[in-house]
Amino acid sequence: MRRGFRPRPRGIGARLPKVLSYRRPMRSHRSFVPVSHWADRRQRRGVAGERAAIAYLTACGWNIESHRFRLGRHDLDVVARKGQLVAFVEVKTRRSNTCGVALESVSALKRHILGKVAMHWRLRHGRAGDIYRFDILAIQDHGGGRYEVEHVEDAWRMGWSA
Repeated sequence: MRRGFRPRPRGIGARLPKVLSYRRPMRSHRSFVPVSHWADRRQRRGVAGERAAIAYLTACGWNIESHRFRLGRHDLDVVARKGQLVAFVEVKTRRSNTCGVALESVSALKRHILGKVAMHWRLRHGRAGDIYRFDILAIQDHGGGRYEVEHVEDAWRMGWSA
């Protein structure tokens, strides 16, 4: 017999090594924490801005298909539909313009990443005949639940065919 070799157990009642027999349930390693308990106030402000954007879009007649659709560590803030038109909406919330206008903060790299995530959404949830576009909602937070919304429709194109 070779050194270090152990024969495999055979038969119906044979035991497998612990490594192979131990199963863990498939679940996320992150636990759910309500938004109100998040430590970073910038993230809380961003989610509040996304909620304001959803309220604005529904008031304008859009149906919300998805909120915070994730692909890896990237996400689409809002996916909205009006008939056959699907808008992938990037929401930018600012308290002031000292660090620049919210619309300027969507860089070419960010547009490229959003295009990849949107393509993934399109492959999973898209319908034949849909028309796609990318919008930006710039939200100015004035405090006390008061927001000023600027909606830039068809902010950029990815070169997809419908």
